[in-house]
Amino acid sequence: MTVYLDYQATTPLAPEVFDIMAPLLRDQFANPHSAHRPGRAAAAQVEVAREEVSRLLPAHGRLLFTSGATEALNMAIQGTGAGRIVTIATEHAAVLDTVEALAREGRDVTILPVGLDGLVDMDAARRAIVPGIALVAAMLVNNEIGVIQPVEILADLAHAAGAVLLCDGVQGYGRVPIPSACDMIAISGHKVHGPKGIGALWIRDGVRLRPIIHGGGQEGGLRSGTLSPALCAGFGMAARLMRERAEADHAHIESLWNLARDLFRDWTLNGDAERRYHGNLNLRRSGIDGARLLSDCRHIAFSLGSACASGSGRPSHVLRALGLKDGQARGSVRIGFGRYTTPAELEEAAQAINKAAALQGAPR
Repeated sequence: MTVYLDYQATTPLAPEVFDIMAPLLRDQFANPHSAHRPGRAAAAQVEVAREEVSRLLPAHGRLLFTSGATEALNMAIQGTGAGRIVTIATEHAAVLDTVEALAREGRDVTILPVGLDGLVDMDAARRAIVPGIALVAAMLVNNEIGVIQPVEILADLAHAAGAVLLCDGVQGYGRVPIPSACDMIAISGHKVHGPKGIGALWIRDGVRLRPIIHGGGQEGGLRSGTLSPALCAGFGMAARLMRERAEADHAHIESLWNLARDLFRDWTLNGDAERRYHGNLNLRRSGIDGARLLSDCRHIAFSLGSACASGSGRPSHVLRALGLKDGQARGSVRIGFGRYTTPAELEEAAQAINKAAALQGAPR
């Protein structure tokens, strides 16, 4: 049986989420944008979900449902008015590829470097975030190495320069506090034990975007398209569970983190050891090849980095941004755990990974 340790790529669906979605998929199939009674009932499910998802976000804003965080980030970046964009070298491809596309069209873009700890170079940030910029985009919890960026400080710099701060909150939502200074926040359902195919963009009151998708004018005219009540309800239930189980989930993650740090004591941690989310363990070890390690441990589901970039054959852009050499990056693995991971599973996985790593490093 596979031991699942890839919680940054996606999380297991909570049983309660499946239970609330099933009748909406099977029986309550009306279009939530229709005016008849079944449509209004479906719309009510959407609004209940919107309220639940919003409860883990700052006050004084509106929540728009999207197909996922990639769409939400694109809405925020492409929908922001003219002006320079500042972001960080370790951002998700949904941000970096989008700003690169805008740069090819003539948009001025600045990519901030990070240190070996994975944290943004604040001197570079202060030089770049000055009047004339429109948007600062920063990931709260890095999806590959788990470090927590100083988003609140970056938001203060952005506001002083007359810009807005977009936070990629996907890995942090429901797990670490999201700074109230953010102007826009992108989140995803399947990273919090909800369904795939649903995400959201939270927009602070007063922030204006232009739509990048046109059609029926749903979601306040910014995101046209028919919503799925089942997906929305599933996301809402997942958010509710994240809120209600926050204390228990946190204690569980901390116990697994302490266990994992002992089990993998011969490995080197990538990224800052303190300012990070403890459900993400990104490690490197000299003399190993991560891709081969994956093949040698086929009953363990872990990764080499972002699932979106898997199979490219290139070292992680995040690890390269930290200054790691290609060999160090290729010898790195990401182990992610969460609510449904047991200590026994973690111990089993560590034994298998450590054994395979030792065999790789043994003299031939």
